[in-house]
Amino acid sequence: MIKPAILILCTGNSCRSHLAEGILRAVAGDILDVHSAGSKPAGYVHPLGIQVMQEIGIDISAHRSKHMNDFLQQDIETVITVCGNADQACPMFPGQLNRHHWGFDDPAHATGTDAEKLAVFRRVRDEIRRVFTAYADGRRDQLKASQ
Repeated sequence: MIKPAILILCTGNSCRSHLAEGILRAVAGDILDVHSAGSKPAGYVHPLGIQVMQEIGIDISAHRSKHMNDFLQQDIETVITVCGNADQACPMFPGQLNRHHWGFDDPAHATGTDAEKLAVFRRVRDEIRRVFTAYADGRRDQLKASQ
């Protein structure tokens, strides 16, 4: 079975898209080929993003920040934007059938103490986890129905 390619986009590809990529790979990597990228890549993955993902047993420490144009030559079945700027900047990709926009707060802009920043990262991670787990469940249901 060829797994459909999913591309998760945000502006910097430093946090939200990596959280979503890690979670979606963990819950549906057996049926989906999951990637993330940004319209203006920051060039790094946020350390607090890596930390809060480790807390739930998902390692994204080897992820890197990528530009969405890196994927223009690939067949991307579904594009999911997780911030408004990426939604506006998003081109059509070859083979693209679906596009979803699910916006989340950017935890990289959290202010306050280290503990307060970490709390924002955890909240956003948990919101992303709920949405992308539900999406994975829906994709599994579709797959079962088509067999």
